[in-house]
Amino acid sequence: MGRLVQIGPVAERTGLSLRTIRFYEESGLVVPSARSEGGFRLYSDDDVARLEVIKRMKPLGFALEEMRELLTLVDDLAVATGPERDRLVDRLRMFHEAARVRVEALRTELAVAEDFAAHLAGQLSAVPDRP
Repeated sequence: MGRLVQIGPVAERTGLSLRTIRFYEESGLVVPSARSEGGFRLYSDDDVARLEVIKRMKPLGFALEEMRELLTLVDDLAVATGPERDRLVDRLRMFHEAARVRVEALRTELAVAEDFAAHLAGQLSAVPDRP
């Protein structure tokens, strides 16, 4: 299983809050690989990798159920063969396309926001300095 770490170092490593990590556990997206004798959550590198995937999906607006489906799909794809593997690859392609479309939408939103910030900067530069 490799090295196991408590939730604090996982939060530091991923940039996620303790509360967020616990929420993802309660939602069934990631389950700590073990518990210490004192009952502390212990996470493996694979658990941390799952959290990183979740973290990257979040800004794209994927719902918890979609995150769960993708994580399960990736796990299943690692062991699938034949027609089942082909089906999973097709589903993964659908997730890829959804991510691509959402990234493009974010780029459009960012361009609008940057244009607005530039507009405000122009307004500020047009304001005369105080005497």
